[in-house]
Amino acid sequence: MINRRFSLALACALAVGAVALPSAASADNLLINRVKQEKGMNLPTRGMTMAQVEKKYGAPQRKLSPRGGDTAKHPVINRWDYATFIVYFEKNHVIHSVLNTPAGNNTDPSAAK
Repeated sequence: MINRRFSLALACALAVGAVALPSAASADNLLINRVKQEKGMNLPTRGMTMAQVEKKYGAPQRKLSPRGGDTAKHPVINRWDYATFIVYFEKNHVIHSVLNTPAGNNTDPSAAK
């Protein structure tokens, strides 16, 4: 009886894994393609100041309210939205630039509370 239950559980786990595997591989491909696309674009680079970004790329479409800054371990983070990319700043310097996602899940972070 125990061997039969184990065999059934193992078969179910393998079936679920076989279904999930293609979607995980697909997600990896999407991420790889996105990283390649970002490397080929002229995005703000790490270390640029806010003034340098605004001078080179113009005014952002939107500047979100700063987050963090409550302790030394949580520095102030700013986010500027441009038409095709988003820039994240720690205090006054770029820490990361990313393309807008096609899913649009990064268009209004204030709604996620």
